[in-house]
Amino acid sequence: MNESPLHMRVAACTSDGNLRTERRPVPAPDPGEVVLKLVWCGFCGTDLFKLDNRSQPTGTILGHELVGVVHQVGAGVSAFTPGDRVVAPHHVACGRCALCRRGSRTLCPVFKENLMLPGGFSEYVLLGERIVSQAARLIPDNVPDEAAAFLEPAACVLRGVDKADIRGPGGCAVIVGGGSMGLLHLVVLRAIHPDLAVIVSDPIEERRLLADSLGATTSCGPEQLLATVEKLTNNLGADAVFDTVGGSQILKSALAALRPGGTAVLFAHAAEKETAGFELNPLFKNEHRVVATYSGSLDEQDRISDLIFSGTLDPRPLVTHRIPLERAQDAVELARSRKALKILIGPPSNGTQ
Repeated sequence: MNESPLHMRVAACTSDGNLRTERRPVPAPDPGEVVLKLVWCGFCGTDLFKLDNRSQPTGTILGHELVGVVHQVGAGVSAFTPGDRVVAPHHVACGRCALCRRGSRTLCPVFKENLMLPGGFSEYVLLGERIVSQAARLIPDNVPDEAAAFLEPAACVLRGVDKADIRGPGGCAVIVGGGSMGLLHLVVLRAIHPDLAVIVSDPIEERRLLADSLGATTSCGPEQLLATVEKLTNNLGADAVFDTVGGSQILKSALAALRPGGTAVLFAHAAEKETAGFELNPLFKNEHRVVATYSGSLDEQDRISDLIFSGTLDPRPLVTHRIPLERAQDAVELARSRKALKILIGPPSNGTQ
């Protein structure tokens, strides 16, 4: 085993919804566990949501889109050795309960347990035994670390794409929101439905242009969405609309853009206690579906890892900023001001202190 330093840097939540660099003891692995040294951890929209809503206790370490190098392994671990590059999710279902057996692994009672301690925004991260034995993956030599860092969020996207149940030739999907998750929907859809027409709607021209460069059939501002869908589908409507923004108004516009029998997929938080408001009869008579997708299970992670590791899916063009751990608050400010797409947080620029 490598000898560990005594302390490491982390980016901890503050009471005012920001991140502050602190020093913490470096974790040591128990049997079956692994400690990774941070390479990259993606800054997720859920991280920002938790900070903005002050939903985490002061001192909490966020971050879950983790790529690292194995630093130490606990007794009994044979699948990983120091120096291995590893990508790991933070949630793992039990696989045995009634929900798991019925295909709802992301709703398993133990799924929300954070098995990544203290969290991804940390110089060293302890992976719990369930991650090590079931979910952590060796990164092939040909796969860049930055691409591997998208495994967890891309698996979440794939689960929603599956729920949309897009079938047949000549289909059309709409992505509402051209932020990091909206454009991740675009590249995942392009990887698994290459012939699908995809419209990206966003008010920011720069994001629309990026969507076009990433393979969108067309892009538009929110006010042109319905006309764009009608033109592209010959007035039929979209097979699926993916809401990556959230809120009742977005849901209403998503339903308006659907073809009969189409599906609206909710992939974003709404405001606290916000309720939906739309006519029920059009939903009923058009056989529209409204489905939600919360996360991704091991099944989706397996399929996404195949796509990333084969090079079929390369999300790296979405990365706009790479920030060292001691400047993690910069990531918060960039995300709040919508001046970034995907931000990756890396190890401290000048080592452990």
